Amino acid sequence: MVSGGEVLGVASIAGAIVQAEKRRHSTIVEIDRAGRSAHGQFMTPMNIACLMAEMFDDFPKAVRVLDAGAGTGSLTAAFVKECCSRHKKVGSIHSTAFELNDILFRHLKETLKDCASIAEHENISFKSDFRHDDFIEMAVSALDTGLFSEYSLKFDAAILNPPYKKIRVHSRERLLLQSIGLDATNLYAAFVALSIRLLKPGGQLVAIIPRSFCNGPYFRSFRKQLLSEMTLKRIHIFDSRKDAFGDDGVLQENVIIHAVKAIPAGDPIQVSSSKKGVNPINSHVALYEEVIRSSNGDTFIYLPIGSSDAALAEWMFSLPSTLSDLGIVVSTGRVIDFRIKKCLLQKPEDSTVPLIYPCHFSSGLVNWPKLEGKKPNAILDCTDSRSLLIPKGYYVLVKRFSSKEERRRVVAVVYDPTRLNAERIGIENHINYYHAGGTGLDRELTFGLSVFLNSTPVDLFFRQFNGHTQVNATDLRTFRYPSRATLEKMGKIAVDGMPLSQYEIDEVVRTLLHSPSDS
Repeated sequence: MVSGGEVLGVASIAGAIVQAEKRRHSTIVEIDRAGRSAHGQFMTPMNIACLMAEMFDDFPKAVRVLDAGAGTGSLTAAFVKECCSRHKKVGSIHSTAFELNDILFRHLKETLKDCASIAEHENISFKSDFRHDDFIEMAVSALDTGLFSEYSLKFDAAILNPPYKKIRVHSRERLLLQSIGLDATNLYAAFVALSIRLLKPGGQLVAIIPRSFCNGPYFRSFRKQLLSEMTLKRIHIFDSRKDAFGDDGVLQENVIIHAVKAIPAGDPIQVSSSKKGVNPINSHVALYEEVIRSSNGDTFIYLPIGSSDAALAEWMFSLPSTLSDLGIVVSTGRVIDFRIKKCLLQKPEDSTVPLIYPCHFSSGLVNWPKLEGKKPNAILDCTDSRSLLIPKGYYVLVKRFSSKEERRRVVAVVYDPTRLNAERIGIENHINYYHAGGTGLDRELTFGLSVFLNSTPVDLFFRQFNGHTQVNATDLRTFRYPSRATLEKMGKIAVDGMPLSQYEIDEVVRTLLHSPSDS
């Protein structure tokens, strides 16, 4: 414990912040990137920590703050700085910080000493409880049994950069969470969910977490808790994946959320963004229903940065059809190459059928084979592979993964059976494919669907909707689509003009669907 009565030699708030940032850089040297990544630990840069602290609304006179997975204490230092800097100052701060790593815990203790010093300099009482304990275990015990009396008062604020790591199905962490009715597939969702339960009514949460929680089945349970127990006030987006944790090599997109523990009232939500760190910041106040969206029985979070984004979303959600309406199904390619390596060949033979990889995508069509490439081009048509193959027909194929350098996220091509002489084909697991319940689609519908998916408005919408470079089949099922008649009209144009340029694709979509002109 450290009390506010100790003066520990930090001359100013700025000095404490500088020291906290030095400790963060020191741990990057002491614990290599692989070691941090193995535990899902990514240290919060001080400019990001200060941005997070600034997001809090007014605090009560006596504020209890939780920092779960505190690292070197950058977030707590930024929080204390914010409390000391505001015109309406608090009277006391009680900080509870958890950190398991021995090296990080050593630095955390020093940071909390500095926090005590700067708080005293501002005539604010400061107490800290730095815990070298497992946050999940301690929080579950507190919520389940109430044995830890220090948690009985609960917290006014929680500021978090939780670890980013998957939780195995039968792991100790998963079982602990399930014992109190929580289910989480990732440590960050678990830390935030527990912190929500440890907040007082009206308590505030600010957390930096991967944007991937906004949609998809893996975080459905987490979204449900967040959106039912908390009122979202603000979401901040980093335009570049390198902005938040550049020196840690984190490539997924992150967001900062600010929420208050209260039943959502449907109030507007501030959506902001920044480039190259935290400044300049663009901000847009969006209607609740523009951000919190429902489709196909799921609720997800859409992040419009400005009015043009909102207009694009309105256009997309106004389209008349779901895949079910169209009688179309989207699935992931069945061929996982390393599991059936013995059946794969570089060159086609009489006993093989085409095996399609993303490398076979070219100008809107499947260009097969690619004999000079590194990937196999064929798969044996035999007992071992037969269940992995699909029958001859027209299909739309979409890449599941794109690199950060690629211009487009959604890349679709047509598999045209008239271009390949094969009764069956194999589709590799890095591809999603549209089909009619296991068989091919109608020709014009196939080409029209490909045109729609390759349009700029759809690509822009996907980038706003999805925070990573992976295009999951679930994402494609969530889309709204044009009517079958409209898709067939698009298909007639595409069949006659293939391959279409990007300009021609966008003109077709703009003409037939009246897509937003600024998209």
